[in-house]
Amino acid sequence: MIELAETTRDATDVTQRERELGAIITAYNDVTERLKQSHESLQREVARLHGELHRTNEALRRSERLAALGEMAAGLAHEIRNPLGGIALYASMLSQAAGREGGAVDAAQTRTAATRIANGVRTLERLIAEILDFAQEHRLERQRCRLGSVFEALRDAMAPWEEQTGAVMALATGSADVEACVDTGRLHRVLVNLVMNGMQAAGRGGRVDVTARRDGDSAVIEVADSGPGIAEDLLLRVFNPFFTTKDTGTGLGLAIVHRIIEAHDGSIAVCNRAGGGAVFTLRLPDGGSAG
Repeated sequence: MIELAETTRDATDVTQRERELGAIITAYNDVTERLKQSHESLQREVARLHGELHRTNEALRRSERLAALGEMAAGLAHEIRNPLGGIALYASMLSQAAGREGGAVDAAQTRTAATRIANGVRTLERLIAEILDFAQEHRLERQRCRLGSVFEALRDAMAPWEEQTGAVMALATGSADVEACVDTGRLHRVLVNLVMNGMQAAGRGGRVDVTARRDGDSAVIEVADSGPGIAEDLLLRVFNPFFTTKDTGTGLGLAIVHRIIEAHDGSIAVCNRAGGGAVFTLRLPDGGSAG
């Protein structure tokens, strides 16, 4: 009887353990299934959010492109309207003069009108040329060189502007010996634009400092003027097409500068320096073909 009772108790214990184990396995399976379902739900939610983020980013990029296009179109319309208005005005004056009774025409007035019409046409031609230059792909002929030759040509190009503006250009010691892999013609155009703007900002008695140095596998060029600097709310817009704070000019100069530096796989940034004036920093990596 005792042995039978012990056997029965052992069997009961085994059965109890089996039930407990079964319950644990069942609970584990339930938890695993719920985790699997939660994971699948999470994956679907992540996929949905990713798609929503992609659509939002696309909409944002499209909005930014449309905003840039709108600003560009407004600038283009403004730049074209001014010379066209002048041409129309002076053409009307000529027409009225020619239609006067007796056919009498004031020669001086005619010459003035004709000259201003010609100036308006030249302004439009220059604008069209700059638009085409901005829109075209900038194919580079890069070569590794010392920047001395570039700076020498820059100094010659800036001499008349020094006389006109009363500002001077100063080249930092050692800058001419810095090497870079660049299209020298394109870089010359970039520097002429930046130094010219700097001289206009600095004014009579001011200066524009040009500095070049090596930084790792890149050449870094800084153009800093002693002018009043650029308003903080305008710093992010200076490279936008047709953006300008000047009474004259197309507002395409810095946009073209930006395109040329980008074609070098480089970067250009602008900031105000503590002592006054603006600083443009060009970073030109050594990548790309040279020769």
